[in-house]
Amino acid sequence: MTTLPLMPKATAVWLIEKTALSFEQIAAFCGMHPLEVQAIADGEVAQGIVGYDPVANHQLAIEEIRRCEATPTARLKILATNNPVRRRSKGARYTPVAKRHDRPDGIAFLLRNYPQLSEQQIVKLLGTTKDTIAKVRDKQHWNTPNIKPRDPVTVGLCSQTDLNAAVADANARLEREGAEIPVPALDAGDIDFSAE
Repeated sequence: MTTLPLMPKATAVWLIEKTALSFEQIAAFCGMHPLEVQAIADGEVAQGIVGYDPVANHQLAIEEIRRCEATPTARLKILATNNPVRRRSKGARYTPVAKRHDRPDGIAFLLRNYPQLSEQQIVKLLGTTKDTIAKVRDKQHWNTPNIKPRDPVTVGLCSQTDLNAAVADANARLEREGAEIPVPALDAGDIDFSAE
């Protein structure tokens, strides 16, 4: 899989204006057709686009340009990015409208099976509020008769990795405090009667 530079047309404009690279080399680097690069050079396309410097933006090394200018058959290689995309870690987690009615079920499941989780951890996992957690816990939620504890991972409210990490953090906190780690509650369907 080839990686294209950021803003390919603007990068092509800069390479046409500032380098002696062939249209084919610029086209291969920017993911364009050589005729499109030629049209940019002739002023027929991309007239108002300001050139985007790939060297200043750490997408291309000046030595790479010089190497390819010397050898017309050589191809430019984009520099590897040193800052991979990071997951968003701050702010409330977005829950699609179709899954919002499942939140109280997920809260009830976590309160029953993982009592060691703090309210803040549940808020972060499910994208809910402390008020909603308190209402589900105290059975004051407007939909209390219809709340059935369901695993938030299977419902799609959080990932298993995030849940495992939150439980591990909560267990580590309890160990530091010298408190006993609670055993998750089992449903009747989880018990294996064949072993008796």
